[in-house]
Amino acid sequence: MPSKGSRGSSKKAKKSGSNVFDTFTQDQVSQFKDGFTIMDRDRDGILNKGDLRGVFDEIGRLATEEELDGMLAESEAPINFTIFLSMFAAKSTGENDEDEVIIKAIRAFEKSDSQIDSENFKGMLMGLGDKLSEGEVEQAFTAFDDYFDEDTGMFDANGIIEMLVGAEDNK
Repeated sequence: MPSKGSRGSSKKAKKSGSNVFDTFTQDQVSQFKDGFTIMDRDRDGILNKGDLRGVFDEIGRLATEEELDGMLAESEAPINFTIFLSMFAAKSTGENDEDEVIIKAIRAFEKSDSQIDSENFKGMLMGLGDKLSEGEVEQAFTAFDDYFDEDTGMFDANGIIEMLVGAEDNK
């Protein structure tokens, strides 16, 4: 006879398996799964602080404990793939979300003082997620040319954000 604890666990599992998968196309779910797999550094099926820190380290950005805790606090439960997908589904409602996603994506590449290392940025664009070709990266970099400092090899993140979303981000 199962204990009360095991029945409660199975109910929780059923509740978390809602129709979140119907929110996205099969291709989108597959892309989210790829992203989740990249982020899940220890391959335990749960995103934790170490996994998030590893992602930030990979893109050359130091994340504070507060930032990491804030990200993890967005979910009351451990962040498995279904929760991860649910979080994206929840964020996808609202008209300014696309701009916010762009701003956060650009900010994720910042090293300091709104600067983005062009070589690191290029590597990430060509190596993670929806991988861009060398030509696509060069096309984007040409569009960002006004915000590139040849002496330092850095892009100005604020300028790129202003160009992409049409407004300055107030961090």
